[in-house]
Amino acid sequence: MTIARTLEDACTALAEHPDALLLAGGTDLMVGINRGQVGFDHVVVIDRVDELRGWRREGDELVLGAGLTYSEMGRGELPVLLPALAQAARTVGSPQIRNAGTLGGNLATSSPAGDTLPVLAALDATVVLRSSHGTRQLALDRFVTGVKQNALEPEELIEAVRVPVLDGPQEFLKVGTRNAMVISVASLALVVDRAGRSVRVGLGSVAPVPVRAIEAEAFVDGAIDWDTGSVPDAAVDRFSGLVAEAARPIDDQRGTAAYRSHAIGVLARRALRRAFSESAP
Repeated sequence: MTIARTLEDACTALAEHPDALLLAGGTDLMVGINRGQVGFDHVVVIDRVDELRGWRREGDELVLGAGLTYSEMGRGELPVLLPALAQAARTVGSPQIRNAGTLGGNLATSSPAGDTLPVLAALDATVVLRSSHGTRQLALDRFVTGVKQNALEPEELIEAVRVPVLDGPQEFLKVGTRNAMVISVASLALVVDRAGRSVRVGLGSVAPVPVRAIEAEAFVDGAIDWDTGSVPDAAVDRFSGLVAEAARPIDDQRGTAAYRSHAIGVLARRALRRAFSESAP
């Protein structure tokens, strides 16, 4: 085991042990280890690396450290700047899980049900990867490649995530089999960019990877009265249907494909109405 104190320590350890497991909060990793589903020869502990912690603003972007916890996503100024991310973080597990689990861990797990992923998809997030060879950046849709699969190379770790600061309301909604501490059956993030007069929608748990509802976005951008912040009822219904069509769900133990398609359309309708009731003068 290597306990890294700096980002350089972590990268050096990964260069020496390319197949090592990275351990930060451990909320996903330890489940797999305890079930015997994950084996390892070496572990690199990164929860003491200051460079991975917290967040900062750089101009019109926010840089979110991979070690940013769910609890930290819901505190201070960050919920004002990224309300959808804060809403998503508050739905994750128990307080103990939210205190330990991290943004980087949610990304690295790359589960279709990862609660932060629809938000990052809607925000066109960029994932910053680091190794002893340097830094590279990937758009989220190039980073998450399949169910629990991603583009991380053996010697790489997630350093940060970059997202834009947008002027407009944001919403995150999810459906689960109970009201709290639940894996999502379907989830949706909607963000409004008033300056760009656009709406962005990210979907979770309805496809192998986070999905953008591109056709729905293009339709509703032209249907909104941006001067008054109003959306006709017919446009809301059409938007809901287009979002449902963007989903590629499956049947599993938490829900059927038909239910997921229906649910994601309902979430789309609710999120759009909430966003534009808040943005109306």
